[in-house]
Amino acid sequence: MARWTGEWLPGAGDETTAGGERTQRWCGERLGLPESGVGSVAGGGPRLLGLIIDLVIASLVTTLFVRPSLQDPAVMQTFNLWSVGVWAVITIIPAAFFGFTPGMGALGIRVARLDGAQWVGVWRAVVRTALTFVIIPAAIRNIDGRSWLDRLTGTVVIRMR
Repeated sequence: MARWTGEWLPGAGDETTAGGERTQRWCGERLGLPESGVGSVAGGGPRLLGLIIDLVIASLVTTLFVRPSLQDPAVMQTFNLWSVGVWAVITIIPAAFFGFTPGMGALGIRVARLDGAQWVGVWRAVVRTALTFVIIPAAIRNIDGRSWLDRLTGTVVIRMR
């Protein structure tokens, strides 16, 4: 049981694996990332706060074009749909070409590919955005601090500063 939970539950499992290898001491050690500072795995707090900042920016941009109305549910539904669309655009385009969204940039974190390529790429950014929208794949992380969407796209969220 400990080996099964050790993959996704930090702190679970024995100090050594079944093959006698020593387990990693920090998130990202297996990936060759430093324990702290630039290039280390970003924690869940900055990732969540970055998402919240992106959602607020999307809502503010949407208010420039659609006025929200608490009295009219149809107008509010339209506002919410446009907000999701704006959020997708401000998430996919910057992440694909720069490696970070506005919220991530404000917090000093970015998405990096494990194969060392410069750009995250459009398909990876689209998959990451779609799975973030579902929430659960973005919330569950393994011992390396990588969520399901990171593992599916071959990426990791790291610190820029």
